[in-house]
Amino acid sequence: MDTEHQHQLNVIFLPYPTPGHMNPMIDTARLFARHGANVTIIATPANALIFQNAIDSDFSHGYHIRTQLLPFPAAQVGLPEGVENIKDGTSLELLGRISRGISMLKGHIELLFQDLHPDCIVSDMSYPWTVESAAELGIPRIFFYSSSYLSDCASHSVMQHRPHERLVSDTEKFSIPGFPHRIEMTPLQLVNWIRVREEVSHYFEGMFASERRSYGAIYNSFHELESEYEELHKSIVGIKSWSIGPVSAWVNKDDGQKINREHKEDLPEDPEWLTWLNTEQNDSVIYVNFGSLTRLHHAQLVELAHGLENSGHSFIWVIRRKDANENEYRFLQEFEDKMKESKKGFIIWNWAPQLLILNHPAIGGIVSHCGWNSLLESLSAGLPVITWPMFAEQFYNERLVVDVLKVGSSVGAKENKFWALGDKDNVVERVEITKAVLQLMETEEGREMRRRAIKLGDASKKTIEKDGHSYNNLIKLVDELKSLKISKALAESKLDN
Repeated sequence: MDTEHQHQLNVIFLPYPTPGHMNPMIDTARLFARHGANVTIIATPANALIFQNAIDSDFSHGYHIRTQLLPFPAAQVGLPEGVENIKDGTSLELLGRISRGISMLKGHIELLFQDLHPDCIVSDMSYPWTVESAAELGIPRIFFYSSSYLSDCASHSVMQHRPHERLVSDTEKFSIPGFPHRIEMTPLQLVNWIRVREEVSHYFEGMFASERRSYGAIYNSFHELESEYEELHKSIVGIKSWSIGPVSAWVNKDDGQKINREHKEDLPEDPEWLTWLNTEQNDSVIYVNFGSLTRLHHAQLVELAHGLENSGHSFIWVIRRKDANENEYRFLQEFEDKMKESKKGFIIWNWAPQLLILNHPAIGGIVSHCGWNSLLESLSAGLPVITWPMFAEQFYNERLVVDVLKVGSSVGAKENKFWALGDKDNVVERVEITKAVLQLMETEEGREMRRRAIKLGDASKKTIEKDGHSYNNLIKLVDELKSLKISKALAESKLDN
């Protein structure tokens, strides 16, 4: 037993506190524990609450997994207790304070690394300094990238070649250099720090540079989805990588549709939206959800509402109530009443059991901000996508969906702008929204997209089964890290002798 314990792999996971980064990393940590690793997740109290039930459940099933809590310096950065996640930042000022609080944890995290004696650190891309921490401990640092291979390769390529700088205007198109597909974009669709070289550029450049200096990278993607960009990643970034996605589907599949069962138990007896959805025909409803960090201005909410209504197709739209001001709320309330009367649309306020909805036979497509987790969930459910990227790497993900996989129709979003920096004139008009819905739901091209999406959905299920690509990649990675641990122990014992 002692030898087994000696050879057990100790892995620290350091997630970044925003849902799109944290959720897939927690799922990955749980997969490592299920495949024999001893896992510690470092998190602050309010963030740990989000996933602690899942960790406790895994622990009670005999897996070696736990959370190591770090107090968040709320008072020092002028935040109320419990505000520790980027999703809680409802203004630029709040976001700044949360980010400052996160960066103040660095010294405490480094002390924990030393105390916990890990064999490997799996760190979110947003902690570039963990490369040095791992080097000091003589262990590998694995870079965890929370989006697509294509978006990472594009970021590296555009940073290196800067093709947008040769153009006369921000709306001219350029092609991303060195790509297997012709991917065209405009400078306006690039993140601001690349486009205008602002103060924070050195932080982001350091983040991507730290990937090149890592032992390897984990991607929540799968071979059948991005094989060409997996290959390109080797030549552009030059390190090993392991695609082990979709991790959310994998970590929940072993429990016999447990996720659906649990979500159903969380719901009232017969939620109104489900009763409504059950009356709709198969593949006839559009699901609309912009994720946890997007906030739409009033003018955009109005255009979206009318665009959906004018399409004539039924829809379910998820909106967070706390983000709406009085004007917006009144408009949405009136719109909701009108839709209830016509039975053409349904608004779900605040939280929706997304996996349950996506897998309902009535859903025929999704309007998505192209956040990676939402895209993976949609494609795993075999659904085509109406793409509406907002900020960060979402415009790259749009190109993967529309140009490479050909499972999406674009609303034509033109500018990469985080909501807190946005202005009210950057609006996608209702006519464009209606057009994208009709293309997806009524044309032969839309039917082709659906057929391709269903194939990807099937592939996403096979890849996480025994001997599937993602399954084998995880086993190889765990075995490789174990071998490194054993080699290191042998080398140290020789030195001692």
